[in-house]
Amino acid sequence: MLSSLSEWLWQEKYWLPPNSTWAQLEDRDGLVFAHPHHMLAALPMALVLVTVRIIFERFVALPLSRWMGIKDQIRRQMTPNPVLEKYFLRMGQRPVETQMVLLAAQCGLTLRQTQRWFRRRRNQERPCLSKKFCEASWRFAFYLCSFVSGISVLYHEPWFWTLALCWEDYPQQTLNVALYWWYLLELGFYISLLITLPFDIKRKDFKEQVVHHFVTVGLIAFSYSSNLLRIGSVVLLLHDCSDYLLEACKMLNYTHFRRVCNTLFIIFSLVFFYTRLIYFPTQVIYSTLFDSIKNSGPFFGYYYFNVLLVMLQILHVYWFCLILCMICSFLRNGQMSKDIRSDAEESDSSDDGAVPEGLQLKNRMAQGSGPAIANGPRSRAAGRLANGHTQAT
Repeated sequence: MLSSLSEWLWQEKYWLPPNSTWAQLEDRDGLVFAHPHHMLAALPMALVLVTVRIIFERFVALPLSRWMGIKDQIRRQMTPNPVLEKYFLRMGQRPVETQMVLLAAQCGLTLRQTQRWFRRRRNQERPCLSKKFCEASWRFAFYLCSFVSGISVLYHEPWFWTLALCWEDYPQQTLNVALYWWYLLELGFYISLLITLPFDIKRKDFKEQVVHHFVTVGLIAFSYSSNLLRIGSVVLLLHDCSDYLLEACKMLNYTHFRRVCNTLFIIFSLVFFYTRLIYFPTQVIYSTLFDSIKNSGPFFGYYYFNVLLVMLQILHVYWFCLILCMICSFLRNGQMSKDIRSDAEESDSSDDGAVPEGLQLKNRMAQGSGPAIANGPRSRAAGRLANGHTQAT
């Protein structure tokens, strides 16, 4: 059963261009070629990287965050409430107006106390600043090392500067040992990201990040198995050259070095725009679509590889839209806003917009509270009315 499945999976028509066979890629006369089973080494590599990450974040990144003055915000603890906790875990973190009123009555609390409980409970779910810094530090360190390694491996290769040469004598292209180790490191890293996905910070583009990781792992594994190492390495390096800049921006933002962060973010935006939205589609995708089939016809791997590249390009456009939103905010306010993919910490005085003002007034009157916290004539008038009612009674 397994042998027949393996025989079907590794049919040459799926992985290699027409008139090419696996026998042509067998090692001979001192020449070494890429073989699919080489990729199995990426699994232990991923586990090693997960271990290195844990050690790095605990003994390097965390002390560095303290040295740079990062302090986690003190969060107020909410009073344990089994009813509200059950609703929070099973039904949702933001109850609608009518449900909030019912929960308050069921627990014997005021509406404002119930709102405050949910705000504090949501804050407990948000990652602290030091965790964000440690995660960004690890990715910055890896992306920077990977970028430098990639430059050292590819700089002297003529096909790196002229992409049409990536298809010269394809698929009978020998394996560069340094390129193999760099490729293996990249694959192991993205597999490690999938392993730690449940424990990493979940931002608003979490689904897009998951798709990106799976597409990247698919691209690396398929390109190695089909001996598309040359064009695949160009794709990897294009991503690394802007990724480490983004992680550096996050680290500086968490440490409140605003001016340096703003300058570096503009540089990152320019690099991202050129590499992902100009060079990647006009040079890389163009080469994989047209240069790759000049000497041979298309095959299954040709379509599969290009579909994955197009999926990457769609993600690039999506993320650049987020970048443009942050740049527009910078031009309006004169400083870079927070990462729009992350949720902001909620204060105890913040109001849930779903609660009408009449219900808020009724809640304050029941508590005998003073003027409303919110600013504005209507809030002050409501406060005076509440105070007058309390004194009259």
